[in-house]
Amino acid sequence: MSGFEPPPSFLRLCTIDAHAAGEPLRVIVGGWPEPEGDTILAKRHFAEVHQDHLRRALMLEPRGHADMYGCLPVAPATPDGDLGVLFLHNQGFSTMCGHGIVGIVKVGLECGLLPRKEELFIDTPAGRVTARAAFDGDRVVSVSFHNVPSFVLRRDAVVDVPGLGGVRCDLAFGGAFYAYVEAADLDLALEPRHYARIVEVGMRVKRAAAEQLAIRHPNGQRELDFLYGTILVGPSPAEGVHSRNACVFAEGEVDRSPTGTGVSGRVALHHARGELALGDWITIESLIGTRFDARVARRTTSGAFDAVVPEVRGSAHLTGRHEFWVDPEDPLRAGVLLR
Repeated sequence: MSGFEPPPSFLRLCTIDAHAAGEPLRVIVGGWPEPEGDTILAKRHFAEVHQDHLRRALMLEPRGHADMYGCLPVAPATPDGDLGVLFLHNQGFSTMCGHGIVGIVKVGLECGLLPRKEELFIDTPAGRVTARAAFDGDRVVSVSFHNVPSFVLRRDAVVDVPGLGGVRCDLAFGGAFYAYVEAADLDLALEPRHYARIVEVGMRVKRAAAEQLAIRHPNGQRELDFLYGTILVGPSPAEGVHSRNACVFAEGEVDRSPTGTGVSGRVALHHARGELALGDWITIESLIGTRFDARVARRTTSGAFDAVVPEVRGSAHLTGRHEFWVDPEDPLRAGVLLR
């Protein structure tokens, strides 16, 4: 390998990449200055205002792609926290990410970024998440986590979606808000060959629901008051699998994993309907057939809402270590999004 070094004017951004159930996770380990702020939400706001060019450089083309997802480890905001995290994608910075928790624990433990201990306390913009890793020697074979309190905001709402008419959906929070829609109601099969149609329908529902339904988190933090995506739900062709998710989020991204935050919202929904008992596990698969297990770990409240603490379990795999360069004279240094 040549000993070439980029000019001092180039920005260097170092990452360790992985995927969790097929969904990419680019963990940023060098070159991104620590965002300022006393809370993780404050750090998220600082990154949105002052560091969005770094997000774009790593998430979008030519270094990333329209469905790239990232994680920025930051200092924890609590005295007992092991790690703080910010999550990023093609549109901005999310508030919580289940596949991201699975991925950062895998990367952190196997690559020496985190201490090996029984429980890891992770501070996210949505709140505290507690993760546990299962080991085979030095390898992390699976990660489970207790998510933030998850709850149903509204059931059986009907939104007027252009080109689709009245669409029934449920709103639930699992670290972010989603609109949950039965794929059969839209005459849509959740198969990879229908990918383009899934994106189109998912974004139509997301935009309509965001415009027509009031979305407010009961803790009063306005930064959580937005609709992150649409989750289309349908049957699984596999024996022993509860159902299938197709999650369309951000600016038309499709989650390759079953979506940890989305699965958390579904756990809250099924429990509220009397379909899932406390402690019972279900397996939910993604559009490509990868799986997360989930259950109600315990009941709780969120403001005036009955809520649950979901436990989600999945696995991740390392895919590479990278040093990206940003040439200050490159006209595409801030990235390009084609969707």
